[in-house]
Amino acid sequence: MNEKELRLEMEKLRQEIRFHNHQYYVENTLLVSDYEYDQLVARLREIEAAHPDWITLDSPTQRVGAGASTKFAKVAHPAPILSLANAYDLDGVRAWHQRISKLDERVVTADFVTEPKFDGLTVVLHYRNGEFVQGTTRGNGEVGEDITENLRTVRSIPLRIPVSEDGPLPPAELVVRGEVLIFIEDFEKLNQRLTEQGEKTYVNARNTASGSLRQMDPRVTATRPLTVLVYAVVAADGLMPSTQWETLSLLRSYGFPVTETAEYCKDFSSLLESCEHWLARRDELPFEVDGVVIKLNDLNLQASLGVVGKDPRGALALKYPAREVTTTLQDIGVNVGRTGVLTPYAILQPVEVGGVVVKQATLHNFDYIAEKDIRIGDRVLIKRAGDVIPYVIGPVIEARVGVEKPFSPPAVCPACGQPAEHLPEEVAWYCVNAACPAQLVRNLEHFVSRPAMDIVGMGIKIVEQLVEEGLLQDVADLYGLRKADLVSLEGFGEKKADNLLETIAASKEQTLSRLINALGIRGVGEVMASDLTGYYPDLDALGQATVEALMEIEGVGPNIAEAIVDWFEQEKNKRLLEKLRVRGVWPTVDVEPLAGETYQPLAGLIFVVTGTLPNHSRGEMKTLIQNNGGKVTGSVSKKTDYVVAGENPGSKLEKAQLLGIQIVDEAGLLDLIKEG
Repeated sequence: MNEKELRLEMEKLRQEIRFHNHQYYVENTLLVSDYEYDQLVARLREIEAAHPDWITLDSPTQRVGAGASTKFAKVAHPAPILSLANAYDLDGVRAWHQRISKLDERVVTADFVTEPKFDGLTVVLHYRNGEFVQGTTRGNGEVGEDITENLRTVRSIPLRIPVSEDGPLPPAELVVRGEVLIFIEDFEKLNQRLTEQGEKTYVNARNTASGSLRQMDPRVTATRPLTVLVYAVVAADGLMPSTQWETLSLLRSYGFPVTETAEYCKDFSSLLESCEHWLARRDELPFEVDGVVIKLNDLNLQASLGVVGKDPRGALALKYPAREVTTTLQDIGVNVGRTGVLTPYAILQPVEVGGVVVKQATLHNFDYIAEKDIRIGDRVLIKRAGDVIPYVIGPVIEARVGVEKPFSPPAVCPACGQPAEHLPEEVAWYCVNAACPAQLVRNLEHFVSRPAMDIVGMGIKIVEQLVEEGLLQDVADLYGLRKADLVSLEGFGEKKADNLLETIAASKEQTLSRLINALGIRGVGEVMASDLTGYYPDLDALGQATVEALMEIEGVGPNIAEAIVDWFEQEKNKRLLEKLRVRGVWPTVDVEPLAGETYQPLAGLIFVVTGTLPNHSRGEMKTLIQNNGGKVTGSVSKKTDYVVAGENPGSKLEKAQLLGIQIVDEAGLLDLIKEG
């Protein structure tokens, strides 16, 4: 690319970034994700770094954000409210450390503080003689918007700094910086309340917090569950702490809300460990974050390193892989589930999110599409959180150009062409054709899955192949397969056929709870199946249960009880059970308490089960613990006595190790019960 072409690209980038700045900071509209915006800025910085003489004062790289909205009075900040340079991996953190170490050798032995990079709206709070007198947005870093009256409605902001006998007196003039946000739980409750009231729900917590603070009527702001977390002193009369760690402590002593998740790092090696720890705990935090902020603990050293553009050299933002991006919704497809439920999914223009290229995302159900007014051709915001299936949050209405098409639920099943049914009292649409091939495939896929009968080697492709060849009419036909049936199929040799038949035969020894789960009764999953085995020793007994009897079991409501009774009353299911019995698939109760009825060796102890265990499902392990007097909870806390860990335990094991909680494997738990 020659210089002329490069200049044209630079000017185009500047115009695009200015446009998005205006939309985001002034119009309060999000047209692209943070990740896409960061990529634009990174490219512009790359061009300007190669041609520093091209940099102008009005370049977006020389600004923090955009101009203040004309709706509010403008306020000059007492000191620049700076942004942060970004890194996207640990190599970027190392490169930053090397750069600033060359500028000042003290950095080599420096300590650090890491804090969450809140995904909210930056605010600047002014106090005079301990009283809150003014609050502003960050604006462009030099001038912000006066939103004092709105901030007064945020209950976590102290209107007067409390003074205790043993606490420090606040300076006469104090200006602090913080972030206004909405906790995840509060945001979900807000949307639930709006749904119940028949009102439009919000897309994400960040935009909701920002829009709430910039309401002209403070009474509207007061209805939103806003909170603030303070993390810096902007200006103050008199001496202030010389380190960031001491600053957080002082702010906390003044009564400001301060995050409890900040970490002190004694050296650079500890800092890198902390960064990895932050990435692992991302989904455990009660608020949304998009990275971790790294700061030199020595504030004087921070200041002496100076600023590059609008970024202080002594701090850095390590951004997480993007989990919210925008892309084009090219079409809407429909899957048929094992119970006949028709589920829509988004067919997307491929886009990278969370380090994975995404082509499809869930749309939940047809009511969700209508409620969000999602149309084919829309620019949509998608999210991938906790390494799970990505989903469509909603459309970017402002990006519509008039060619988008509304979507209607299908009148017929896309797999078999039979009419689809929608019950008025339910959200779901159904294919009611019992012979629908898609339902049979999904039923078989669930039946052979690891939490169910765990038939190793039988993936979805083999299931589809066997159904297409007419070898399987229901799940019981698996146990009637012969070697001659398999070796004649494409892709099967004698060894592969032998291996598959061996795993099918071995599955006859699976537990009763696994078989109940495998049957695919609506509302009965792994845990519920395990709970049922505590009351019914085999499928005959469960099939004779009444709705009233089932509802006496903890966790079984009327819908699940009716679904169980209805499943066992259907003639095709009665025939299925008889085929399973004849073919030797008829387990009885598999989990018995290892201790006597009057002696409960785990009484008073609290357990958390995590990971995949060798011989028991998590539901079975929960029943075993409860039968021996213990209590099982879903999350690790200081009250937890033991964590039972299997393969791939995840973050629960890490938290247990941090808290010093005893960790045992499956065999260790059985020893605890035997030894009392």
